[in-house]
Amino acid sequence: MALFLEFLTQQWILVAALLAVIIMLVLHEARKSGPSLSPQQAINLINAQQGVFLDLRDAADYKQGHIVDALHIPAGKLTDRMAELEKYRGKPIVLVCKMGQQSGAAGKQLKAQKFEQVYKMSGGMMEWSNLQLPTVS
Repeated sequence: MALFLEFLTQQWILVAALLAVIIMLVLHEARKSGPSLSPQQAINLINAQQGVFLDLRDAADYKQGHIVDALHIPAGKLTDRMAELEKYRGKPIVLVCKMGQQSGAAGKQLKAQKFEQVYKMSGGMMEWSNLQLPTVS
């Protein structure tokens, strides 16, 4: 313990830099778009509040299998097709991508357009498939 304290006092610049990086990481994560939901939580939310699953994957992945009644807007075309989401402005929108990684940027776009109930499905369609939940082709 004494060596650790000695290190902290002698290398205070490194410790301060590490703390700054950790704080920036926490702030960055906090700014991401909406909370994450498990697939089961997402299903419950959509069913209870008549929301929509928004599938952000490309057309080929979407055709291989998607959630029943999911709205398909590829992530790259979200800005151009934002008008299609107007009827869901007051309802939950659960963002679905391949592995849960791309939904953050899309969520930021939706939050910027004043969509309030934006959620990300953790694990994306990979998690959905792993849980053997139903899909349609």
